[in-house]
Amino acid sequence: MIDPGQIKNWIQESLSCEHVDVQGDGRHFEAVIVSSAFRGKSRVQQHQLVYAALGGRMGAEIHALSMKTFTPEDWAVQC
Repeated sequence: MIDPGQIKNWIQESLSCEHVDVQGDGRHFEAVIVSSAFRGKSRVQQHQLVYAALGGRMGAEIHALSMKTFTPEDWAVQC
């Protein structure tokens, strides 16, 4: 069974992130991801970057991932 820490590590290994928080029950997860790589990208493109970081794990080991993605600038406004 996958734990939230593993997902966090997989994301951070492939994507330069300022902040990553992942919560979940082993199959369904929620993530907040802050990365400068998201600058100038649509929300769909941002999510595609995260899915690419997770590779084939999506749909296999990870049944569902709900995510909120932010640039560092957008994240600063949220906090």
